[in-house]
Amino acid sequence: MHRTFVLLLIPLALLGQPAPLESAAQAILGAKCVSCHGATAMSGLDLRSAAATAKGGKRGPAVVAGNAGASLLLQAVERKGELQMPPGKGALTAAEIGVLRDWVNAGAKFNAAVTGAAWWSFRKPVRPPVPGEGHPVDAFLRAKAREKGLAMAPAADRATLVRRATFDLHGLPPTLEETAAFVNDPSADAYEKLLDRLLASPRYGERWGRYWLDLVRYADTSGFETDHFFVNAWRYRDYVIRAFNTDKPYTTFVQEQIAADEIWPMDLDHEGTSKLPAEKAENLNRRIGTGLFTIGSFPIEFTYYGDQFRAEWQADAVDTVGAAFLGLTVGCARCHDHKFDAISQREYYGLSALFAGSAEREIPLGGLFDVQTSTRSFPLLAQAEAYKQLARRAKGAERDELLRRLGEAYLRAPARPPTANVLGHEEIVPATHLLVKGDFKNKGERVEPGFVAALGPGPRIEEPEDVLFVPRRRKALAEWLTSAEQPLLGRVMVNRIWQGHFGEGLVRTPNDFGRQGELPTHPELLDWLAVEFAERGWSMKQMHRLLMTSAAYRATSVAPAETLEKDPENLYLTRRNRRRLDGDAIRDATLAVAGTLNLKMGGVGVIPAMTKEELRAARMPELWPVHPDPAEHNRRSIYLQMKRSLTLPLLQIFDAPDSASSCARRERSTVAPQALAMMNSEFTTAQAARFAARVKQQAGEDAEAAVEAAWRIALSRAPSAAERKTAVAYLERNSMERLCLMVLNLSEFLYVD
Repeated sequence: MHRTFVLLLIPLALLGQPAPLESAAQAILGAKCVSCHGATAMSGLDLRSAAATAKGGKRGPAVVAGNAGASLLLQAVERKGELQMPPGKGALTAAEIGVLRDWVNAGAKFNAAVTGAAWWSFRKPVRPPVPGEGHPVDAFLRAKAREKGLAMAPAADRATLVRRATFDLHGLPPTLEETAAFVNDPSADAYEKLLDRLLASPRYGERWGRYWLDLVRYADTSGFETDHFFVNAWRYRDYVIRAFNTDKPYTTFVQEQIAADEIWPMDLDHEGTSKLPAEKAENLNRRIGTGLFTIGSFPIEFTYYGDQFRAEWQADAVDTVGAAFLGLTVGCARCHDHKFDAISQREYYGLSALFAGSAEREIPLGGLFDVQTSTRSFPLLAQAEAYKQLARRAKGAERDELLRRLGEAYLRAPARPPTANVLGHEEIVPATHLLVKGDFKNKGERVEPGFVAALGPGPRIEEPEDVLFVPRRRKALAEWLTSAEQPLLGRVMVNRIWQGHFGEGLVRTPNDFGRQGELPTHPELLDWLAVEFAERGWSMKQMHRLLMTSAAYRATSVAPAETLEKDPENLYLTRRNRRRLDGDAIRDATLAVAGTLNLKMGGVGVIPAMTKEELRAARMPELWPVHPDPAEHNRRSIYLQMKRSLTLPLLQIFDAPDSASSCARRERSTVAPQALAMMNSEFTTAQAARFAARVKQQAGEDAEAAVEAAWRIALSRAPSAAERKTAVAYLERNSMERLCLMVLNLSEFLYVD
């Protein structure tokens, strides 16, 4: 539905042309038709110019100017006869067909400027003028709302606002004290102080780091049958959380993940102290960012053929860069030229060649001094290993004694020196070939490192031909991605930040800014934000503040019937969208309300307990060793072990992403197992019991006081008179645990206005 509205609105704003009907018609043809009836001229038909369209193809002229009824193009898109276009399920909407009909009846004129122009997202954003006074975001939104005859919603109350902002930035509910402090703050800058506090908290990096990890297909294991563990993947996860918490400039964040080792090369020599110098320690931390390319989903069988492993690894790297940083489906060009976007197969393998010669390396997180001194305790490790071998062969009382000695030996033994898995370089840089149909055994012509021409030329890469060399290809890629001329990097990221706050991006296909994706609902606003992002030093925290201080963000989610009728999907953002929490936030909020949430940060992913029934889904349940400390099980969801072949059931039921590929936005389904899990799972019943104990501690055995306490702890507000009456009556028939379980199942607990 939303594509219908957008196609009618966008071409003028994007292309700056005076003829809206021509622009709209050409946008529809470009998005839905020219992939087959353009350069490839399927059935002899080319729809890119007036002459070619009038000439038509094997079936004759595509249009009869001035007569839509006699035009083959209209008959095909209306699907009234044998010819039905576009093929498959991608039928045009009634509104799109109406545009084409009006265009043909008006003479089927083409605007040459539109025909030759680059796709909107492939052009560098230019700051448009703000159409009005006040907050820039609101000015753009008000202008569009006025155009559509819509009114902006009024502001939400303070209690709603603090809950909304806290969940948006922390993924957790505000405490009663935090809510009261904001609601009762009479200062003019109370809201700004709230945002500053939320952004300064380490909880911010955990919430927004979660979005990024979804985007770059993070997991702790490889997936498939073997599903082997990435023992140091958690270091990349912690690197991401730190990057968000320290407000690392986005361009630096990108550069570090692509090529920290090539941009900031260094040795790990000490300089007269037992610690690395600060600059070297920082550069070592930067390099952990390249762990992005060590956590892809791969069957171990790829390693049977070196060429296959390299081909699949490089393809995963290119696809991840395209999706995460550029918002493009570049992977479509692996087997043939991209059918919709200006990305050729040769350019795809040019990007792939940028990763040739790079390979995963395990490096020490310290200098030579640390590496050398770590070996001095080797005899203790050897002794522990010897006790382990003896214990395996021993029987009865003798085995018990050996196990005691084994435990003592491991306590004395040193910890393994810290390491990280990052990108380094192979001794020889292998050649990259265009693979026919993507098959590593079917090599075509050799391809040199290169870039997508439609997105601007990259830096020149000069390499010797007759000597070994250390490549700097990923450095060139990082420079190209973060260049001031790059049209997509800023647009794509501000769209992701917008989506995190408003539920939908200004482009509703955040990983596809190409011709098959949605066009932006507010293109001028998107470009204004992209330019602003760059001029503010690529600060993500500043963009949060900018969006969250707008009246649009602070608006109520309630809208009059007339607005709902005119804009049921809220395309024009005149109100807030009510949003259900994702699985991570539901679990974390439940722990927070129960008073059991463990806010410890970082470290190896925790393996929590699962029921026997849940473990039946595991191929090798013995490889799910539960952490022996129960307190660790209550860590935030981002710190749980992410095993690709076995997702924690509660998270899976609430739409945890498939970590095999980039997830730009989690789905929010509504299915029966979700309600069953919240009412009956061991997790929720156990947390309800802890919640009940917390309520009893505050209220004793008084029913009304208990209801009051439960509402205030879970919802940060007092119950209404009707709610109090119903809940007290319920408590008289049921236990406190059942009442608390009911509160955890309230829509208000699971949704944010």
